[in-house]
Amino acid sequence: MNAAAKARSLMVMGTASDVGKSVVVTGLCRLFARAGIRVVPFKSQNMSNNAAVCPGGGEIGRAQAVQAEACGLEPTVDMNPVLLKPESERGCQVVIRGRPQFHMTTHDHANYRERAWPEIVKSYARLASDFELIVIEGAGGAAEVNLRERDVVNWRVAELADAPVLIVTDIDKGGALAALVGTVELLTPCERERVKGLLINKFRGDPKLLADGLRIIEQKTGIKVLGVLPYANGLDIPAEDSASLRASNTAGATRPIKIGVVCLPRIANYTDFEALAREPDVDLRYLENPRHAGGFDVLCLPGSKSTIADLAWLRDSGWERRILDHYREGGHVLGVCAGYQMLGRRVADPDHVESSRSETPGLGLLDIETVFDSEKITALVRAMDLSYGNEISGYEIHSGRIHRRAAAAAFRVQERDGRTADEPEGSVSGDGRVLGTSIHGLFDEPGFRRDYLARVGRTKGRAPLNAAVADSARTMRLRAYDRFADLLAAEMNLPAVAALAGIDSIESFSRHAKDKARP
Repeated sequence: MNAAAKARSLMVMGTASDVGKSVVVTGLCRLFARAGIRVVPFKSQNMSNNAAVCPGGGEIGRAQAVQAEACGLEPTVDMNPVLLKPESERGCQVVIRGRPQFHMTTHDHANYRERAWPEIVKSYARLASDFELIVIEGAGGAAEVNLRERDVVNWRVAELADAPVLIVTDIDKGGALAALVGTVELLTPCERERVKGLLINKFRGDPKLLADGLRIIEQKTGIKVLGVLPYANGLDIPAEDSASLRASNTAGATRPIKIGVVCLPRIANYTDFEALAREPDVDLRYLENPRHAGGFDVLCLPGSKSTIADLAWLRDSGWERRILDHYREGGHVLGVCAGYQMLGRRVADPDHVESSRSETPGLGLLDIETVFDSEKITALVRAMDLSYGNEISGYEIHSGRIHRRAAAAAFRVQERDGRTADEPEGSVSGDGRVLGTSIHGLFDEPGFRRDYLARVGRTKGRAPLNAAVADSARTMRLRAYDRFADLLAAEMNLPAVAALAGIDSIESFSRHAKDKARP
């Protein structure tokens, strides 16, 4: 395998989950792509309900789609051949090469590895034959020694790719020095030999204050610290999973439009709302407690991996009453995918595709019903907003089929996976204050986003929207990739990192001024 592969490799692991692995890989991909290197991301196994759809319909982790975009590539299933989508505390749906294959519990790992590992090897081989450099992302912590026999994402992949490894930690969480030293200490000699550099992420303050700590880390581990990355507030790169949602609740009390997103226990694809959060008129917050949901103009129900279970949670937690009161008081309600299904009259699952319950009543705000089917729909779509004629683009990932009773369609699908279509989609209430859709990425295009916010503002008596130029979500993401790539170029030992990737010259990395790197 290694002898036949053309591509060089560089792997990023972490001391734990949510320390910045995905963002560092995204920044490295952007740096290398800007330098003219044919670079591609790879994560053998991702565990996330935040998914994206590839051309052709397969789904992968959202983080790998973001990294592909940073490389200037369309996402493919080879970039993330295995996606685990948690459905409960002890089970998940296994997606291999973009398609659901089976459901796995905590006792099914042997069967899972037998089916997953050959596909991981084949995907890596295809990428290695087509690209010059593969930037690989690990998962969780690099030193989870109790899981070593189950590993298909960290050291087994590093060995497959013969990859040098960078280990990143998050100093903002505290304990970063112990995390780095302890991680290295728990590695086997062969694993430790692969670690060629350490990165400290999210440092606040004067880096000179960290000098003693860096010296201790290097003395204890024998490995160089190749970068101290400053805390990058407002980075605007889509997050890997919901662990970052609490941190995203930034203050915006002076912004006129207040939007709350309900944090469902099995929340999925919450990145649908990131474009709204970047709007200068919007104060967007993720809410767990219904008692904190007063004073909002819009309450949003996001996607979920388990619609019926999360509907039960809405009732038990008091959210159902709060949402219905919010609507009766003149507020707007928005549902996306599972959130859309919850807004209907009924959700039925006769074949128990995702629940042991055969059906449950919905919130009754839209005159629709949902029936689950064992075949999942995954598709890229383009559609038109029937109210204002705006074009929207996004993707669908769902097993529920919507049966519209008396509700009016909100959109018309014009293209599905590159093929011409003419289908009603979504639903809107007669007063226009309840909107539901199965299309993720609804707000990525500025025309619909701005018109929706203007409609909310008018019905709530708000002042006209800020007249600032509105960009597409993709344009905003590309700017964010460049900002973080510039930060890496300024704060890392770039010659050392480039050398690990087999790149001798770094002249082409300096296209953006380093004095602009800090956010």
